Amino acid sequence: MKQNFYILKNGKIIRKQNTVYFVGQKDEPARETPVDGEDPEFILEMDGEESSVDLPDISNKPEYAKRALPVEQIGAIFAYGRISITSGVVSFLAKYSIPIHFFGYHGHYESTLLPREALLSGEMHVRQAAHYSNPEKRMAIARAFVSGAAQNILKNLGYYQDRGLSGEIASIQKALGEIDSCRKVTELMAVEGGIRNTYYATFDRILSGDFSFGERTRRPPRNPVNAMVSFGNSLMYGVMINAIYHTQLDQTISFLHEPSERRFSLALDVAEIFKPFLVDRTIFKLVNKGMISPDDFETDLNSCLLNDNGRRLFLAEFNARMDTTIRHRTLKRNVSYGRLPYLECLKLCKHLMGMARYEPFTIWW
Repeated sequence: MKQNFYILKNGKIIRKQNTVYFVGQKDEPARETPVDGEDPEFILEMDGEESSVDLPDISNKPEYAKRALPVEQIGAIFAYGRISITSGVVSFLAKYSIPIHFFGYHGHYESTLLPREALLSGEMHVRQAAHYSNPEKRMAIARAFVSGAAQNILKNLGYYQDRGLSGEIASIQKALGEIDSCRKVTELMAVEGGIRNTYYATFDRILSGDFSFGERTRRPPRNPVNAMVSFGNSLMYGVMINAIYHTQLDQTISFLHEPSERRFSLALDVAEIFKPFLVDRTIFKLVNKGMISPDDFETDLNSCLLNDNGRRLFLAEFNARMDTTIRHRTLKRNVSYGRLPYLECLKLCKHLMGMARYEPFTIWW
């Protein structure tokens, strides 16, 4: 299975003939960080000044280190540092269908460099647009997204129900029963927002140690838990863009979130289903197992974000979860958690083509 690569520091990606390298200063050498499972996950960490790196001679200077990237093993590159790339790198990565996702200082998603679409389908585009244009068909898909997210939230809360969460569980169950009565997307979004707020109200009872959630704050997050939620949600958005890219779906035609310029809104839709399962469970484990501490965050005025070590810890645990396998109840074979978003997109494809009704992923174990 292909792996995601994460570049956490500043540097350049260059191409030398048929090899791609990440180049940065030797202050902190490239490091291979294994995670749980047989195959190690590679997390690249390179220090570098954005203005001090010049090509093409940088890779031969002794004060710099370079690390070859095994492109045949890479699913996508997630760039959290200031990264420069050459046109040769772009064309080479496109040959292997490898997207690069760029994230800003606070870990917020900024943009994606996607290779040319290899699975274009005019029929799929027309059918997807038709489902969006038909209010009844659109609502059926949007309800499924909200229902799937709510059921996965309840699964999380059920694990911690001995911490006095019965009131919130009952409230979310009640809201789940109201989804089918929603006739407009705005009504559905209001129900979804209420479920999410009720869910977040339980975090202080779920999390142990020195971490407190309070209320959800964004752009910027104001405490460590909010910082992890924002960081994880942006990461999940990138994962969903990858999954959709490898199908015939149109990234810009969505059903729950309104399609708009400058964003892949379908990824926002499907990501709602997987946030409780992949992002929130990562946070719960990191905090409750004492794997992350307040020292792994930077606080400045009213903002808080993961520092380099905090991001490394989060990404390592997230990928340990992505690499975990489960026997799929429909496919009757083992699949990784990281494969589930792609399978979800295939289910949506079948729904749009009239082959099978879409049922959202829910945690069944």
